Amino acid sequence: MTIESHIVSEGTEKVRLSDYAGGIFKTVSSRKGMKKAIDKELVLLNGKIAKTGHFIFAGDVIELMENSDKNRPTIELTLEVLYEDEHLAIINKPAGIEVSGNKKWTLENALSSNLKPSIESDTLKFPEPIHRLDYPTSGALLIGKTATTVIALNKMFEERKVKKIYHAITIKKMDESGTIETPIDGKPSQSSFTVLKTLVSERFSYLNLVELELQTGRRHQLRKHLSKIGNPILGDRDYGKKGLILSGKGLYLHATSLRFRHPITNVELNIEAAFPKKFKKLFP
Repeated sequence: MTIESHIVSEGTEKVRLSDYAGGIFKTVSSRKGMKKAIDKELVLLNGKIAKTGHFIFAGDVIELMENSDKNRPTIELTLEVLYEDEHLAIINKPAGIEVSGNKKWTLENALSSNLKPSIESDTLKFPEPIHRLDYPTSGALLIGKTATTVIALNKMFEERKVKKIYHAITIKKMDESGTIETPIDGKPSQSSFTVLKTLVSERFSYLNLVELELQTGRRHQLRKHLSKIGNPILGDRDYGKKGLILSGKGLYLHATSLRFRHPITNVELNIEAAFPKKFKKLFP
C-alpha cells in the first residue's frame, strides 16, 4: 500500500534518486532514512522498485510503500494505553526499553499486541511511534495507527504544535524557575523549568521535583541542560556528578503529558501519564 507519493517537479534535470529523495516524504524525513527505505525495496519509481543509483527526471512518480514485512519480530510486553482511537494512541512507555531500533526487544515491536487494529482504509500493519523517548526515560509516547495520521502528526511535531511536559527529580539547590539556552552540538537549544517541591537530602544536599518544557528537541537536551546549570537529574549516569549518581533506581525523568489538537477529529487532547512509583516515594 502506498503511504505517500511525490511527482518530480518541472525543471528537474537528470539527478540520482539518492541525491534527490531526502526530505520529500513526511514519514521518512531524512536522507539516511530514505536510503534505508530504498534498500528495503519500499520505494517505487514509476511503479517499479527503485534503486539509489536510478536517475530521475521531471514528471517521474516516486512512491513510498508501507513496510509490511511478515518476518518483523513481535514481543509480548504489556503496555499501559493512556488513549486510543482509530487514528492514534498514546502509551505510557516503561523505563529501560528502546522505542525502536534493530534489536528485537523494542517498544515498537510490542505495539501490535497492545493496540486495536484501525478500521480506517490506510491502517498501518505496524503502528508507528511519532517521536522518541530515551532508553531510561518513561512516560507518554504518541503512536500513529494510520498513514494519514502519521503524516499529519509528523508535520505537527515539525511545527511544534505538540506540547510536551516532563517532570524530573534533580539534585542540589536550584532557582525556582528559569530558562536554559545553552547550545547543544552547536545548535540553538532552549528548555524551561519550574521547581514544584524541594526537600533536604543528606547525600544530595537538596532534591527537587521539577516541571520541564522543551522549546527545541535536541538529543538528551533536558539531561544536558540541567547538568550544565549544576542540577543534574537524579540517577543520570551520563551527565551526573561523580560521587552523586544514584545506582539501581534508573533515571528520574518522566514524560508527563502530551497536549495537541487531534489532526483528524480536531478535538483538543491533554493526555497525562502518572508519576512512576519511585517519584511518589520521594515526593508523595
